[in-house]
Amino acid sequence: MAVFHIGECIRKTKQKIPLSKEEIRQLVQGVTAEPPIPDYQLAAWLMAVCFSGLNDEETAELTMAMRDSGQVLHWDLDGPVADKHSTGGVGDKTTLILAPIAAACGVYMPKMSGRGLGHTGGTIDKLESIPGLSTALDPKDFLALVRKAGFAVAMQTGNLAPADKKLYALRDVTETVDSIPLICASIMSKKLATGADHILLDVKVGSGAFMKNDADAAELARRMLSAANADKKDCTAILTDMDRPLGMCIGNAIEVREAIEVLAGDTDSELGIFCITLAAEILRMAGKGSPAECLHMAKQAVTSGAAMERFAMMIAGQGGDARVTENPALLKLSGCSRTLKVAENGWISAMHSEEIGRASVLLGAGRMTKNDAIDPGAGIRLCRKNGDAVQKGDALLTMYASKESQLDEAEAMLRGAVVIAAEKPAPAPLIHQTLTGPAADSAPKAEP
Repeated sequence: MAVFHIGECIRKTKQKIPLSKEEIRQLVQGVTAEPPIPDYQLAAWLMAVCFSGLNDEETAELTMAMRDSGQVLHWDLDGPVADKHSTGGVGDKTTLILAPIAAACGVYMPKMSGRGLGHTGGTIDKLESIPGLSTALDPKDFLALVRKAGFAVAMQTGNLAPADKKLYALRDVTETVDSIPLICASIMSKKLATGADHILLDVKVGSGAFMKNDADAAELARRMLSAANADKKDCTAILTDMDRPLGMCIGNAIEVREAIEVLAGDTDSELGIFCITLAAEILRMAGKGSPAECLHMAKQAVTSGAAMERFAMMIAGQGGDARVTENPALLKLSGCSRTLKVAENGWISAMHSEEIGRASVLLGAGRMTKNDAIDPGAGIRLCRKNGDAVQKGDALLTMYASKESQLDEAEAMLRGAVVIAAEKPAPAPLIHQTLTGPAADSAPKAEP
């Protein structure tokens, strides 16, 4: 084996000279070695990647090396195993709806999720707003629940892709988070380590997403598909809109309430159609039928009550109060509330997701640092969405917080986030584009 020099890797990447597979493997091994490669040298290499990039082969090898830096899971289950990843958004409670649908249709979804940071919410925080529910599951209990309910959602273990944990911390403090090759390797190393046969990537694009335009989102999706192909995984990427929040609620308990509304039969709402469409794609990838058959199957799982039964089973299996599925009011909202009214007649032409997400953080629903506490009952319920006609005095949205001062802070940001225009805006689809890997056929075409 050739002698490894991190300085040589920095020089090569800076000069856009491709690293060999061996160099990339040794670099990643050095991240978690004892002693590790010094932070200042790793940070220099990350900055070189940010400016000079990596080619597809380097990105795929970096992903595989980071995957192999820790535990790679293998599931002993008697059916197809799928996973879904969202690149982060505002009001994104898709997992809470999609996973029970997939489970009800015979596709296992052992889900490892994270907490929210900044203006984007986290699935773990949402679920922990359910009284008693724990996401810190023993591996044996986690597998047993997946076998029983078809899915479970646990906090991501530190044994999965530990090299990513250290590199991400460095990226966070060196302003190198937005590098597409590094985003790809970070996401896909963890996804591939979870051992799913089929992976659906929900790549958010717009004001509330990391990727602000379709071109960058498509490039990220292409890189992730390439990495999945290198690991011989069936993968589909769907570019979805984040220029407005997903659904009508932003927060934690309030988003679980909205997910329950969809699972209770609200299949014709924007959120319901979106989640059923994505669930159908997972079913198609898992070989459950044609795109049309999978759409019908996914919708039937909701209207029959089968998906809600799975959700209740998962909640109870993780120690939570499953009565919330029958009485969502058990998910308490914060005591202080305020409804904002529309200031003028017209049409809602924009609802800037990032500002709305940041306002939810001011209300207590999110965190700006990992150590911040979350108020599970804080959040926002929208009364109107993009494209709606409004008149002066109509209810626009309601805020929930523990303190009146938090409502005051958030109100100014929320008023600036909503744009009223004199003319009706052109409709904007939630699904922009579907990109598939070599193993995939065409995705379901039913779009909101």
